[in-house]
Amino acid sequence: MPAPLEPRRVSDHRSRRIAALLDGLTAAHVDALLVTSLANVRYLTGFSGSSALLLVSQRDAVLITDFRYQIQAADEVGDVARVTIEQQSLWTGLWQQLTQVPGIQVVGFESAHLLHRDFQRLMEAGSRWQWRPTLDLVETLRERKDANEVRLIERAAAVAIRALERTLAEVRVGMTELQVAGVLERALRDEGSEGFPFPSIVATGARSALPHARASAAKIRDGDLLLLDFGAEVEGYCADVTRTVVVGRASDDQREIYDVVREANEQASREIRAGMSGRDADAIARGYIERRGFGDLFGHGLGHGVGLEVHEAPRLARTADGALAEGSVVTIEPGVYRPGWGGVRIEDDVVLDAAGPRILTKFTRELLELKS
Repeated sequence: MPAPLEPRRVSDHRSRRIAALLDGLTAAHVDALLVTSLANVRYLTGFSGSSALLLVSQRDAVLITDFRYQIQAADEVGDVARVTIEQQSLWTGLWQQLTQVPGIQVVGFESAHLLHRDFQRLMEAGSRWQWRPTLDLVETLRERKDANEVRLIERAAAVAIRALERTLAEVRVGMTELQVAGVLERALRDEGSEGFPFPSIVATGARSALPHARASAAKIRDGDLLLLDFGAEVEGYCADVTRTVVVGRASDDQREIYDVVREANEQASREIRAGMSGRDADAIARGYIERRGFGDLFGHGLGHGVGLEVHEAPRLARTADGALAEGSVVTIEPGVYRPGWGGVRIEDDVVLDAAGPRILTKFTRELLELKS
């Protein structure tokens, strides 16, 4: 297991993130930014609690949290930001901090993350300042992962793969989707996952044609497709993996569609590059699936970014024109879904290095036929 970063190095890379954000504030013509997204707070400061506001200005970075996190905040944040513990409301603490920092008149807020009731607080209790909506100032920085972030995602991927191997060894005809999900989630915890980035998807038979099926009481039958889509989390960073297997012997139809999806995944994972648009990346897999005659059965985008959140920028889809940043970690997850029959999806996490793509989820793409 890779050694954790030294505290000084952690502090340095978070300080660089805040410095990069300050450049964004200048470009956005705001004096400060109120960060309310907890994922963005963690990215900038290291704080992993569930209650925080972060105020970043050219003069200061202040993390406002409550008594429950007094010890944790001091330990996680260090000298990257000044930590203040608010005994009443975090918003009361914000107004106090704003009055203490000179030169702040225009404050940006994260329009994608602020609840309407909190927007009302800005307009009423915070009316002495001018509030300006901003979009993706921190998220844009998060797209480009540094080496430590990639290591953490790779560790999460290894946890996920070990859990998958353990789970597949226990799958049997007659088990319900919920039972398989229970085995999988226990294995994820046993292998070191801090949590589940999203509810595990376990779908058998015709239900595997539901891209986001919830695990149910449906039982596995001999010859069924079984789709598992799940995540693992290490030090806040996520991995996202999907594999589809057959419980028993695979039919010719199952093999045909599986081979189409596998080849689409392999082509996209091999040919995707930093600098390419999300639309062009999507087209690599989509074009192959269309040429094989299954284009109408691939209805979602090819993938998305993964990091502190399991779904984050960038997007890989027909409507995504933005360029993929070097250092991005993205999912490659083509699928073919035939209603009433079933579906196949194969998903890997891929980092877009300067030298080309590198797959982080090291598990076979070959069709597995489990003993029934």
